[in-house]
Amino acid sequence: MTPERYQLDTTDRRILAAMDQDPRIPIMMLAQRLGLARGTVQSRLEKLAASGAMRPNSSRVTPAALGRGVSASVSAELDQSKLDDAIAALRDIPEVLECFAPAGDTDLLIRVVASDPDDLYRVSEVIRFCPGITRTSTSMFLREVIPYRTTGLLEEP
Repeated sequence: MTPERYQLDTTDRRILAAMDQDPRIPIMMLAQRLGLARGTVQSRLEKLAASGAMRPNSSRVTPAALGRGVSASVSAELDQSKLDDAIAALRDIPEVLECFAPAGDTDLLIRVVASDPDDLYRVSEVIRFCPGITRTSTSMFLREVIPYRTTGLLEEP
């Protein structure tokens, strides 16, 4: 089940909103706070994790805390026949956080981190030499003005 197809119900949204406020809350306390059975909360969380609707816990660690305080976006053009090879190679680059296939002229949009501008150059070169990638363009982010968030999305539409 892909996250795009998974439909959150009211209980899922309540659980996720409470966890968004306190990500380290024990399941028992979460269940008590929401007036739900512990087993219900546990099974819902397992289902959300298995479906891909929840990000892994490791995505809470900031790259800056790991010595990678420089963030950037790398746009890549590629030989379409080598898309799978390019994606496989990108998966092996630790500094690649995310990769998207957007509409438009760019074939891949890659979010990366680095320790400093020289390291960003190195990461960009590693990406440029991935199989199938023919051209890249890198834009460094100067600062984060709105941090990653989903809390507002948890409200019923």
